[in-house]
Amino acid sequence: MKRSEHRILTTHVGSLIRPGELRDLSAAAEKDPAQAAHYESALRQAVAEVVQHQARVGIDIVSDGEYGKASWSNYILKRISGFEIRPEQKRTLPWLGRDRERFRDAIAQDMPRLLTGVPTEACTGPVSYRDPAPIRRAIENFQAALRQVSVEEAFLTAVAPGSTAYDGVNEYYSSEKEYVYAIADALREEYRAIHQSGVLLQVDDAVLANMYDELVQASPQRYREWANLRVEALNHALTGIPDDRIRYHVCFGSWHVPHVADAPLDQIVDLILKVRAGAYSIEAANVRHEHEWRVWENARLPKAKLLIPGVITHHTATVEHPQAVADRIVRFARLVGRENVIAGSDCGFAQADMIQRVHPTVMWAKFEALVEGARIASKTLWS
Repeated sequence: MKRSEHRILTTHVGSLIRPGELRDLSAAAEKDPAQAAHYESALRQAVAEVVQHQARVGIDIVSDGEYGKASWSNYILKRISGFEIRPEQKRTLPWLGRDRERFRDAIAQDMPRLLTGVPTEACTGPVSYRDPAPIRRAIENFQAALRQVSVEEAFLTAVAPGSTAYDGVNEYYSSEKEYVYAIADALREEYRAIHQSGVLLQVDDAVLANMYDELVQASPQRYREWANLRVEALNHALTGIPDDRIRYHVCFGSWHVPHVADAPLDQIVDLILKVRAGAYSIEAANVRHEHEWRVWENARLPKAKLLIPGVITHHTATVEHPQAVADRIVRFARLVGRENVIAGSDCGFAQADMIQRVHPTVMWAKFEALVEGARIASKTLWS
């Protein structure tokens, strides 16, 4: 894994806004298998173009935009066995915490589905990884795209055990531990495929933080038990992959509703650092969490590890000024060491294929600000 040895390197979290044509073709292929070949061809071309666009902007460590996925997490339910989707059985969303009631009127106005509930994902049988074709396709498309550009490094994303079927219920396994470890064993196949392809593996785990407020209402110990089990299962799934080939991403929820119930970083940072990864990507630019750079005054980043703080955010359409980006980078660099910081984004800009958090032109402008901010910070830090 590359380090910022001579300048601050740049990256992002992975998911980028899909072109409208690709979204339409994906929807058409879902309804009509005869459209699949057309979609596959368009997907290869779209991945090539988004990789080239990242390189042109100046992003050092690029992704495939997650273009072949339906979502950041639930994509996995089409690749593993054992789950049954029940549209008629709605579940409320525990990962909103007390904000669900605190801002009920605002959520009802802007994102009512968060209140009406989502279909239950029920585990009704043994969990196993049954369809490796999609990850093979993603790897092949990405490798072909990477041959056309010059970048420092590249990564592909995969969901963590704790964020798999986050709206799910276990109706098959005799214990919570058995259930979580079965998911981890299935995900291990995807993790290894990404690692063996030669690119970095990024594990996405938003739910680790998002379940905090709901569970601490029962007791802080309940949250710690819940989170520790999932961190241990993730480390189990990562067995055999070197730490320096793994990035671990945590955020506090990408939904555009008020955030007051988010987990305080200082309450979960030790859990994050228990994950066996070489780099930790953590939301740090939005107004609810920007102050948490101070956590690193006391929390010790382990030796040889990297921090990828978000210094631009998907939460607002306002494009960050490069100097503000540089100031954020410099704060982190002075606490954990300039060579240990890679500048990133808070979260993805399209957590599902039909979602866009900002207009595409705004997203690319934010990446330009990220790159320019890293240049300014590098001048300061290497002066």
